Amino acid sequence: MGQATYTIVTFAGDGIGPEVTAEATRVLATIGERFGRHFKTVPLLIGGAAIDQYGIPLRPEEIAACRQADAVV
Repeated sequence: MGQATYTIVTFAGDGIGPEVTAEATRVLATIGERFGRHFKTVPLLIGGAAIDQYGIPLRPEEIAACRQADAVV
């Protein structure tokens, strides 16, 4: 039987968010290696970065991705 893949949406956000999210992603990778799990991280934009890119802080597409994901960080 194949290994399950868990999809995790990540929002780096603003301020210290990018640094914190990068470390959280590293922790997930370490957990995956140690315990035989596979995490697929999907980085998406929120807040100021999303406003700069799309003109709004949170798009419906990001909300839909969160609903389909196994977790959101």
